[in-house]
Amino acid sequence: MTETNNYGYLRKVLATGATVFGLSALFLLLAPALFNELLGFTTSNELEWSMRMIAITLIALCGNMLSVSLRGKDNAVLFSARVMALSASALGALTLLTPVATLTWFDYVYAAIGFSFSLAYIIGLVRNPTANPQALSR
Repeated sequence: MTETNNYGYLRKVLATGATVFGLSALFLLLAPALFNELLGFTTSNELEWSMRMIAITLIALCGNMLSVSLRGKDNAVLFSARVMALSASALGALTLLTPVATLTWFDYVYAAIGFSFSLAYIIGLVRNPTANPQALSR
């Protein structure tokens, strides 16, 4: 990883994110009731069905992130990193807004994972002169 080119770092963050989303998707697909309970929800058939639908969407996102990290051009990596920085931050915030009486330990851990990925993307974007035009003028 060099000062002038941080694409390798962003590709690693995308690949790691794909792995984490893939594991979350499997968890949601195989044990939606447990996932709901960990979030503090009272589970139901309808909510479990919704979680499985989210799992399928996460599998698509996981595949896209992995594809960009392995085969995407540098500008695709930058675009995906920008989208994921916003999305991961929103995931963290939305998790903290889970509509339950009291947040669980899992809510906090899940939010922290989202915020951590957002921070990782932001670090990679800030350190990449192509992604940060102000750095080019230095």
